[in-house]
Amino acid sequence: MSHPIHIELLKHTSIRAQLLEAFPDLDERTLVDTLEGASDLKAMLGGIARAYLEDRSMASALKQRLDDMRARLSRLETAAQRKRELIADVMDRAEIRKLTEPDFTLSLRDVPPGLQIIDETEIPPGYWQPQPARLDRQTVLATLKAGRRVPGAVLSNGGHTISVRTR
Repeated sequence: MSHPIHIELLKHTSIRAQLLEAFPDLDERTLVDTLEGASDLKAMLGGIARAYLEDRSMASALKQRLDDMRARLSRLETAAQRKRELIADVMDRAEIRKLTEPDFTLSLRDVPPGLQIIDETEIPPGYWQPQPARLDRQTVLATLKAGRRVPGAVLSNGGHTISVRTR
């Protein structure tokens, strides 16, 4: 389904074409003023731009809130891990293997030895896994912009975008 602005765009371009056909010597200022009175296209664009700015503002605020919540989550996870380590350390030193409470049970269990890397440079090649190649997009782009050919890649035609300044 098309957006109402597309219908208004058709109306606008049709009126513009009719005006230019009927008045070939029409100056640009008169054409613009006449189109503004006969079409709601500029008002609709303004409304969509305001909605865009509102969406962008809300997205920015939400991103900030998410960043704050991630930081809080990290602090809570760190605090929980420290408490877990404290409990394990105290239970080990006090030689308490099990603590039963009405709402939980703590058990001190032995953990098998884990891997600890002291110096990666000393580990023999047989223990390393090759990583898959990854395209360096920035280098390909820079090469193409410099006018050199890169097989399998070309620069796009670009396009149009909008610049929105707010006061």
